[in-house]
Amino acid sequence: MPEEITPAPATGTASAPAPARTSVARAVGIGCAALVAVPLLLVLALVVWLAVVTKDASDFPRVAPEVMAGRAVDRSQEAYDVLGFTRTIEPGVEDLGVSTENTLAADYCYRGGLTDETVDGAYRVSHSWALDDVPAEQAVPALRRLHRHLEDTGWEISSYRENVSGDQWDLFASRSDGEERVSFHWYADRGWFTGGASTSCAVDPGWRAGEDQPAEAVLTPPAFGPSA
Repeated sequence: MPEEITPAPATGTASAPAPARTSVARAVGIGCAALVAVPLLLVLALVVWLAVVTKDASDFPRVAPEVMAGRAVDRSQEAYDVLGFTRTIEPGVEDLGVSTENTLAADYCYRGGLTDETVDGAYRVSHSWALDDVPAEQAVPALRRLHRHLEDTGWEISSYRENVSGDQWDLFASRSDGEERVSFHWYADRGWFTGGASTSCAVDPGWRAGEDQPAEAVLTPPAFGPSA
């Protein structure tokens, strides 16, 4: 009678799947870590970029404040002609928010990045003007006409809103990567129409270390009205 051979019991069979489960768990853990690490690295890179990318005087053209003031007034003049207003506005302002206005102002230019430091000798100029007693039949078509003109002449419309809160119209535009800006508002409740233009930054070639920043200079605009 042949001898019966009894197979030897299998060893380790029950624990065989364990390495597979361990490998899967390890892979999932690595994947989760990567998902967390990548955004953190991106945030860190952004912070470093913001801290490093700053401006100094060499990043701006050297232009006298009087020249930049003329450019700001020219921007306002172009818009004023398109709007079709015919009144001439004398320099100054009597009652801000109500009366006519024709003023120039200078402001600082900043290094950017994570600093609020100003750039020595750098400034930007803005021109502000306003008219009182502007009725809806004049203001509404004027703003719509100016909106189309700005679009057609290379300005990027940042915002255009009609009847904001029922009594205000707003138009904002920019160009030169946002360095030049214009803005216009009409307040229906008081018939007050305002406009403004600001230039890009420049460095005053006459500025010397230790002097007040050019932004502190007092600028006086000419009488402002329709082109001759």
